[in-house]
Amino acid sequence: MVNGSDFTKRLEKILEYYSLTAAAFAEEIDFNRSTISHLLSGRNKPSLEFVMKLYKKFPEVDMDWLLFGKGTFPTSVQKELKEKIETQTPTSDKKVMDLFSDENSMKQTLRRPTTNSEKQIEKIVIFYSDGTFNLYEN
Repeated sequence: MVNGSDFTKRLEKILEYYSLTAAAFAEEIDFNRSTISHLLSGRNKPSLEFVMKLYKKFPEVDMDWLLFGKGTFPTSVQKELKEKIETQTPTSDKKVMDLFSDENSMKQTLRRPTTNSEKQIEKIVIFYSDGTFNLYEN
């Protein structure tokens, strides 16, 4: 059986970890705001539908930890990854191209022929919808 007050603390920890408000969390998992509010206040216990939606959106959350308090969240690997991402800041000396500001300058840049010797790919970063990413460096 799920302990309501302990579950509430674990749910609050998830919100804090992902820097989400209760309303933003409800939106993320496509759930009613009032239900989230009732869960956070301890009035209601989680339904199977709630748990399944949370797991679908945040598969890295261990269900044993969420429901029964067994294990940890976030895991040490998740903590390290989050800290690594947060400490990586873009360098100010690199120019970032804004795709929406000046359309004409963008067209001129795209029209200008370049040779392979002028530009080389330094790195490619692919971001996935689950918050993970892959970094490929030359």
